[in-house]
Amino acid sequence: MKRKNVIIIGAAGRDFHNFNTYYRDNESYNVVAFTAAQIPDIDGRRYPAELAGELYPEGIPIYSQDQLTELLHELDVDECAFAYSDITYNEVMGVSAIVNASGADFTLLGPKNTMIKSNKPVISVCAVRTGTGKSQTSRKIIETLMKHGLKVVAVRHPMPYGDLAAQKVQRFATVDDLKKHQCTIEEMEEYEPHVERGNIIYAGVDYEAILRAAENDPDGCDVILWDGGNNDFSFYETDLAFTVLDPHRPGHELSYYPGEVSLRTADVTIINKIDSADEESINIVEKNIKFANPDATIIKAESKITVDKPEIIKGKRVLVVEDGPTLTHGEMKIGAGTVAAERLGAKEFVDPRPYTVGKLTETFEIYKEIGQVLPAMGYGEQQLKDLETTINQTDCDVVIIGTPMDLTRIININKPCTRVHYDLDEVGSPNLEEILSDFIKKHNLEK
Repeated sequence: MKRKNVIIIGAAGRDFHNFNTYYRDNESYNVVAFTAAQIPDIDGRRYPAELAGELYPEGIPIYSQDQLTELLHELDVDECAFAYSDITYNEVMGVSAIVNASGADFTLLGPKNTMIKSNKPVISVCAVRTGTGKSQTSRKIIETLMKHGLKVVAVRHPMPYGDLAAQKVQRFATVDDLKKHQCTIEEMEEYEPHVERGNIIYAGVDYEAILRAAENDPDGCDVILWDGGNNDFSFYETDLAFTVLDPHRPGHELSYYPGEVSLRTADVTIINKIDSADEESINIVEKNIKFANPDATIIKAESKITVDKPEIIKGKRVLVVEDGPTLTHGEMKIGAGTVAAERLGAKEFVDPRPYTVGKLTETFEIYKEIGQVLPAMGYGEQQLKDLETTINQTDCDVVIIGTPMDLTRIININKPCTRVHYDLDEVGSPNLEEILSDFIKKHNLEK
């Protein structure tokens, strides 16, 4: 039987995972290409032969999604599998229209065909949008389990933007490992808060191999924690599923793919940031949870903010640097740095746009809604240099760093700066301690 020609439409993450779990050894399909979107400069590569399997001895080319229409015809494509996250339903169906108009089928693979079973209990932390507070939730869950004497190994949703073969399985135990694996800012923002607390975290490309390594980590493993990315659902079969929601973007939980999947499959939902959101928006989110997943437990939480040097903010003209993906495809207008500046009496928010250079100028041209905060974009060396130059030539008194990692460790900032930290703080009951205590008993994990 003729193999179906397939393009996997992705963004260097879910796309590779779907290939590995469903298409790689499937003789019914011939994956002729990946396309890449959302992340700059990840096209023009190949998915390497050493990861692609026996059916693909030359690997698989990766093109820009902008070339999709031409590729559909040039490669005689029968089917396209859409495989990236944090995108509106309207945009998903817009891609579907392009695919169907060429005559090809449009596919969305689900959990049954893509989830991997662990031999350890698995907790997943997912979200309905980028920037809801998944990472702080993951950290709080790990800290709670560690207080019960459990060894938790985190596995992070993929961000393989470099040498894919070298990134097959990555283990991060120290800050030095971030340099060893040549991490981008976006990777460091996710990994550094874990390793600073003494947690082990894995990531990479081949999530079957990653899971087996995590289960057998040399420091021990009692529980696997899936630390999700964007608003994707877990790569692993889950015993306890958390989904975090953001009342700063009410209604998005029912209008972005695949965030609603994460919502509908959650055991526990967390409405985060209630300390900085209005009551009407919180109520909308709670109503939508009860509509989509009436059996889910609802936790309400604050995103508690602390600042290293709060005294340098009051009365100053500040440049706020926030987490990049949260501002770009996450579409947030503010982050922890902005909230901290407002609470601590900053005199003025300095608009970085007149001072941007290179790749950062391009970012503002693509994402015009960002406004007057600076996204910490650092997917490559040039972006990192552009970020440093932009910050240093911005006419401000103080730089407020609202990213989850220490930006001053990798770039030189020529003016006073302070770092903002944020942690999950549940309000009332139910809370994580109660839910995780039940989880520990259910899985006979008492120490």
